[in-house]
Amino acid sequence: MISVGDLRPGTTFQYDGNLYIVLDYSHNKTARAAANIRVKMKNLRTGSTTEITFGGNAKVERATIEKRKMQYLYDNGGMLVFMDNETYDQIEIPADRLEWEQNFMKPSDEVEVTSYEGEVLGVALPVNVPFKVIETEPAVRGDTAQGATKFAKIETGFEIKVPLFIEAGETVIVNTVDGTYGGRA
Repeated sequence: MISVGDLRPGTTFQYDGNLYIVLDYSHNKTARAAANIRVKMKNLRTGSTTEITFGGNAKVERATIEKRKMQYLYDNGGMLVFMDNETYDQIEIPADRLEWEQNFMKPSDEVEVTSYEGEVLGVALPVNVPFKVIETEPAVRGDTAQGATKFAKIETGFEIKVPLFIEAGETVIVNTVDGTYGGRA
């Protein structure tokens, strides 16, 4: 058990039978009242975010999340198949649990699969990943008043906004957190 006063962003814990990761934390103390700890947290099973206020002396149970490097193999009709690089064991994760991550995964990419006591929670992607641009809109001449952008489709089929000078066939860096262009590779 850990005191809620020791929670910091990135800490994982169990509360009411669910697994959470701390996104934000604030400690509030008023004159005569006891300290309150306000925690913004994300449920690791459902992905929903909530805020809760704990009393200053409350305790929660620490949760140790395991991360294993695995290789994404293929989509097996609604199930994504991953292989452990050391043991060659394969696991399947339902595709609907990884909708956002699928936009940035190509077969044979290496990712970190997160799990808790054998229960697979999800996939942690690298923040910046290079992708080849397969299709772009033509640049409109004279449309450069202020940082003009156009849509480009990357090799996974996801569309991002890129500067006008990016052409099909180029490799660009894409931020997997928010799906934005990060520069040329």
